Amino acid sequence: MCGIFGYTGPSNAQDILIEGLRRLEYRGYDSAGVVVHENGGTRCVKALGKIKNLSERVNEMPMEGTCGIAHTRWATHGVPSEANSHPHMDTDEKIFVVHNGIIENYQTLKKELQDRGIKFRSETDTEVIAHLLAQFYKGDLKAAVFRVIKVLRGAFAVAVIHKDEPGRIVAFRFGSPLVIGVSEKENLLSSDVSAMLVHTRSVIYLNDGELADIRPTGVQVFSPDSVEIKKAQQEIDWDISSAEKSGYEHYMLKEIFEQPTTIQNSIRGRIIEDTGNAKTRRPGKSEIRSAQS
Repeated sequence: MCGIFGYTGPSNAQDILIEGLRRLEYRGYDSAGVVVHENGGTRCVKALGKIKNLSERVNEMPMEGTCGIAHTRWATHGVPSEANSHPHMDTDEKIFVVHNGIIENYQTLKKELQDRGIKFRSETDTEVIAHLLAQFYKGDLKAAVFRVIKVLRGAFAVAVIHKDEPGRIVAFRFGSPLVIGVSEKENLLSSDVSAMLVHTRSVIYLNDGELADIRPTGVQVFSPDSVEIKKAQQEIDWDISSAEKSGYEHYMLKEIFEQPTTIQNSIRGRIIEDTGNAKTRRPGKSEIRSAQS
């Protein structure tokens, strides 16, 4: 379990992203990272350990951009290290990816990319996504993400930015939670709605297979067939304190009594109720070559 947070709008992104990660730190604290569109390019900063370590490093040279994505990690593939922390990037450092979940066929995809001469910086399954996007990118990030989705197998949530498309975040989910925070002049992205409540109470929950194209001026949601769909916004009527201690005197008590709900939430969206099997996205036999055609 890891945490994704994203922001695009008129405000400085750095502080919003770091604060979002602090509210998601329960989802992972092996390492953290942030990337921001800045001065016509991108700037990425990572740090081992808790969010405060990332915050201190970022504050040494503050970021000035107004759009970015961030991640707090609980290690699955690869040991906790700066190299394995998110965001991950392609060879040219134009595409940046943060990811929750598991890419089941990443070893097959990694071998195919290495055979094409791609060198990997990390031991993670996530880096595969960045290099795949670079293979498919033809000037439109959304189109590239849709093509990458065709070859991924597993349960995951992904958010991506490109250096040449400032202000734009493209996100996709299958079997791992992702929610969009909607406001008049800014929009957000998070693994958990509670991390966004200081900014907005209007949210859009993505369903499995849906892609979100997020810009400061609006959010578009697309079906797995690339057809735009109209998603109803939902209003959150509870506050942050309700999400934190929920009326219990101590966090320990809250954790004890919420165990049944926690288990239920952890498998929600991942189980096919009729059969009891775990949900996973499985492409056809072909991999990268078929998606490029």
